[in-house]
Amino acid sequence: MRVVIAEDSVLLREGLARLLADGGIETVGVAGDGPGLVTVVDEHDPDLAVVDVRMPPTHTDEGLRAALEARSRRPGLPILVLSQYVEEQYATELIGGGAAAVGYLLKERIADVAEFLDAVRRVAAGGTVIDPEVIGQLLGRQRRGDPLESLTARESEVLALMAEGRSNTAVAGRMLVTEGAVEKHISSIFGKLGLEPAPDDHRRVLAVLAYLGR
Repeated sequence: MRVVIAEDSVLLREGLARLLADGGIETVGVAGDGPGLVTVVDEHDPDLAVVDVRMPPTHTDEGLRAALEARSRRPGLPILVLSQYVEEQYATELIGGGAAAVGYLLKERIADVAEFLDAVRRVAAGGTVIDPEVIGQLLGRQRRGDPLESLTARESEVLALMAEGRSNTAVAGRMLVTEGAVEKHISSIFGKLGLEPAPDDHRRVLAVLAYLGR
């Protein structure tokens, strides 16, 4: 796997490259700002971009904007965004721009090397990884008249794991139930959210977006 890293902190940037190298993942380019990210993506055509949300000059959302631009220039580019804090708007905007092959993690997750490398591989493979703290914060919102309120506790748990990018097999393993049971829960979730089968819609993605408050 070939990765580019966009992070303005040289120390963290080098640390990420070392962690990736230890996991057998090659860093082929680095950038310290948004335009630099777009440039290294164009130059190296990587399998994944690891991007800090806040980068120079304003340290607001330049990293995210650059990641979305890079993805528009190379559709389907897997992007793993790292953030110091839970920023719901950025998480939902990233997912809303295309839920496949995207991830949003808090930087503190890097301390768990195995978890971080797992997220890198899952996003590069086309999965979606959302930090559990982001999911928890979004769940804490007051929802009135929201069809999500009609979900059972078990269905809510299934949807939360789906939002973390888990497959049906992984959800079943986490909940200690059969895949058949998971499929029944998912079918019920789709029904309660009014997500009817349609050739141009991905109901799993739409359910996750509804869960994340879009």
